[in-house]
Amino acid sequence: MGQVQARMEAALARLLPAPEIAPQRLHQAMRYAVLGGGKRVRPLLCFAAGELAQAPAERLELAASAVEMIHAYSLVHDDLPCMDDDALRRGKPTCHVEYDEATALLVGDSLQTLAFQVLAEPALGTEAGAQLQMLRLLAQAAGSRGMAGGQAIDLYSVGKALSLPELEFMHIHKTGALIRASVLLGAHCGAPPAPAMLERVSHYAHCVGLAFQVVDDILDCEAPTATLGKTAGKDAAQNKPTYVSAMGVAQAKAWAESLRLEAREALSGFGAEAGRLRELADFIVLRKF
Repeated sequence: MGQVQARMEAALARLLPAPEIAPQRLHQAMRYAVLGGGKRVRPLLCFAAGELAQAPAERLELAASAVEMIHAYSLVHDDLPCMDDDALRRGKPTCHVEYDEATALLVGDSLQTLAFQVLAEPALGTEAGAQLQMLRLLAQAAGSRGMAGGQAIDLYSVGKALSLPELEFMHIHKTGALIRASVLLGAHCGAPPAPAMLERVSHYAHCVGLAFQVVDDILDCEAPTATLGKTAGKDAAQNKPTYVSAMGVAQAKAWAESLRLEAREALSGFGAEAGRLRELADFIVLRKF
């Protein structure tokens, strides 16, 4: 994990516009939002799936960077006053607090478009049709049928009691779509993947995407702000529907463990080459931050 995280920090620093390039303030804010923080779970998943597909690390760097830029943009916009109105992210002031709201809005816009520019680079080295498929995967995961749509449902659901199927539908889109894209993009960076392989890793990604959100909900009510790097207890304070509010802490923990086992079972047909994916399922569920 440490090696991939360090590699991704260097790749992102290289791919983001340099801070001295005009408009300097925007580029400085983009780098502030992306660099120097975060667990890089999505790049880790991309690299782990790439290991399963025997993909070159240079391709995985680009695909993982594109996903992480989409993720970073979503956090910048999520923290804005018109969304969750948060002042802390990754242990430091949020982008709109450090800079201003207009700059933060443009940071998100710029990171989103840069992600697709990176994924469209000839240096990705895949066949043109495969590269188009990867662009389509990321676009669908980020848009109204994916992450943005899930965020919209989240906003509309404040103060409402959602059923478990409704909660799962929201998080399959809000959190799960980009996690699934991370895994599938990593798989597509290798040789053309067999349909059976894609089906298995897609189911794995579905499980870990939901598990990630369940654990986030648990940590939001159990872990302190200093540990989380973001404001603890925000979901309860804003009366948002969560897995904890829907089923209680104990049942939510049991559900996360069930998803971890199901994710590992989805990889049962693979050997040691799926080891990183198995370990990441454990990390996502068993993490304490």
